Amino acid sequence: MKIETTAVHAGADIDPSTGAIAPPIHLSTTFEHGPASEEIHGYSYIREKNPTQSRLEEALAQLDSGEGAVAFASGMAAGVAVVQTLPPGSHVIFPDDIYVTFRRLARDFLPNWNLQSTVVNMQDPAKLSKAIRPNTKLIWVETPSNPLLKISDIRAISEIAHASKAMVLVDNTFATPIIQRPLELGADIVLYSTTKYFGGHSDVQGGALVLGNKNPIFDKLLRIRQVLGSVSSPFNAWLVLRGLRTLPCRMERHTSNAAAIATALEDVPAVEEVFYPGLPTHKEHEIAKRQMRYFGGMLSFQVRGGQDQATMVASKVKLFLNATSLGGTESLIEHRASSEGEFSTAQPNLLRLSVGIEHPDDLIEDLLQALK
Repeated sequence: MKIETTAVHAGADIDPSTGAIAPPIHLSTTFEHGPASEEIHGYSYIREKNPTQSRLEEALAQLDSGEGAVAFASGMAAGVAVVQTLPPGSHVIFPDDIYVTFRRLARDFLPNWNLQSTVVNMQDPAKLSKAIRPNTKLIWVETPSNPLLKISDIRAISEIAHASKAMVLVDNTFATPIIQRPLELGADIVLYSTTKYFGGHSDVQGGALVLGNKNPIFDKLLRIRQVLGSVSSPFNAWLVLRGLRTLPCRMERHTSNAAAIATALEDVPAVEEVFYPGLPTHKEHEIAKRQMRYFGGMLSFQVRGGQDQATMVASKVKLFLNATSLGGTESLIEHRASSEGEFSTAQPNLLRLSVGIEHPDDLIEDLLQALK
């Protein structure tokens, strides 16, 4: 079955009690059980699991060809849960270009949990191999990366990791399973902020993990979610599930718009460099072609003249909105260094775009007038 069909039908069983086509939202926080706490209906308490969340997890596993999925309250909660499954003394390797809050996690929290970490340029397999230690348990990949749109070779990294018995997690938030399928390239775990493209309308927060094999950490993840309370609300799970239905067609439009903008920006004198994996000039373009169906709706570019000039461009746009996050129907622009703050490694003249589904000509015109 093609993924466009799967997106519409995954987790979409007809409601047996009413025949409803749209999945119901089960808002109950508690469920009837037997006198000895038997789960006579399959559920007991909302923090453990709920029917709406179960539907979403079924759909997510199908979309990524995984054995199981675990939904969380946010993408951060999902990522942190993976780290918390590791035994004390474990070593984690992170990429040098990564979502800034995971950088904060590595610096401020991992040492408190007796976990070690190293930052590596994932585009250099030799450096990755050299960074692996006997206690390395997890290699974290973010591709395309945030905000520089670096591309990591998932298959090559997975081979290196598995030779040392380390797991590979791929943050696939920018690409989604419509564009990139990490489990089929050798990864063990796929991470999503479902707040972004899965929800698709800038109105829901969530996160998810999809596992290629439920062992050995699936049960640990469920336990962490239950005890620490990072469970998704039923309404948020329902909104993400609804967003999945249109994900394939939205990703096509996000991508075609971003590709048109990236191409247009390459010819603008005020633009120093464009970072978009669909451009032949991108350093990892050939890797992107091998492992991505197309190239996504995110891009960044550097403005000539430094930070002041970059923020001036951001102040002059009319259709693009100055806002953080990504993956909604509307186009966003962000001066990433300002947004990330003290932990930022973004260049001071870098602007990141989340390209929406408006007409590309209008978006290009807006950027060109701002860059004059």
